[in-house]
Amino acid sequence: MSDVAIIGGGIVGCACAYELAKAGAQVTLVEYGKAGMQATNAAAGMLAPFSESHAPDAMLRLGQRAMADYPGDVAALEAECGFAIELQQYGILRVALDDGGAETLRRRHAWQRGLGIPLEWLDGDACREVEPRLSGRVIAGLYSPAEASVNNQMLALALLRAAESRGARIVERTPVRRLRLRAGRVSAETGAGAIDADVIVLAAGARSGQLAASAGVGLPVRPIRGQMIALGGMRPPISRIVWGPRGYLVPRANGLVFAGATVEDVGFRRRTTASGLRTLRAAARALVPQLGAAQVQFDWAGLRPGTADGLPIIGPVAGTNLVAATGHYRNGILLGPVTGKIVAHGIATGDWRDVPAEFSPRRFGPRAAADA
Repeated sequence: MSDVAIIGGGIVGCACAYELAKAGAQVTLVEYGKAGMQATNAAAGMLAPFSESHAPDAMLRLGQRAMADYPGDVAALEAECGFAIELQQYGILRVALDDGGAETLRRRHAWQRGLGIPLEWLDGDACREVEPRLSGRVIAGLYSPAEASVNNQMLALALLRAAESRGARIVERTPVRRLRLRAGRVSAETGAGAIDADVIVLAAGARSGQLAASAGVGLPVRPIRGQMIALGGMRPPISRIVWGPRGYLVPRANGLVFAGATVEDVGFRRRTTASGLRTLRAAARALVPQLGAAQVQFDWAGLRPGTADGLPIIGPVAGTNLVAATGHYRNGILLGPVTGKIVAHGIATGDWRDVPAEFSPRRFGPRAAADA
């Protein structure tokens, strides 16, 4: 099995490290800060392959596979690491506050039911039977019982510890300054020296595009900021994820309710704004009026790795030893574990047929670099 260096210690990088170490690879994971503390730490932990999908496409199929694997993945990691990852399989209730929103939900209901996805159409009163604290403005909803949430921080920690226990080397607080390409071989330059490996996995989240460009490789990943707030100071008024037209509410096992999230193309400015936080509070109050009296326990922002077509980038970069595992945008927590499996299988066997063509780096055209 190959010697592999993974650039990036978020959920995707940690999953790749775990699966590769389990397959017998010599793994080094390099993270510029503390592993799991960037976009992974900022996520809400939703596992929403159906609520996030817009068509019966490759993204939906990969999300279905990921969701089906999740209970087994979590059980295995909990057994290996000895702590709870808090998988909560209570479903997601998407709601509409007006006729236009209800029609959008009806269209989603029609095409997803046609695929056999379990969904339940609810009128406003039925929505309030499911979640009694919902606003009286809710006129319809779509309940998706197969969706869930997970404690993303504990999941990343479990993957990291399981990877370490299988021999992976974790190098934190070591920024990769650039990637260098010579004779088809990529190496990573850090302040502590160069990192060479048979395979370099680029899983650096929102920084992936910049790092790829430093080697002359075109992987157009850019940061998309998301702001969130944690509401508390009261008994949680909801028991499952509630998703409205302007945001979502995620009840956590610790009694807080996470409200999110903004979508802002503002570069690498990872900070909250007064206007963003006001928007989140208003959206939460519109869904569950009781949350108007909740206290903001803390707020934060993260940078999602977005791509031009909204799809992840997974697979080998032609003519190099570089493998991309990035661009998961809003679905990193859902797709992280399955991406780790795909990457480990591809590196171990050279067989990348598991990766849909829609996700391949090849969709961006030939590599835009000559040897540096």
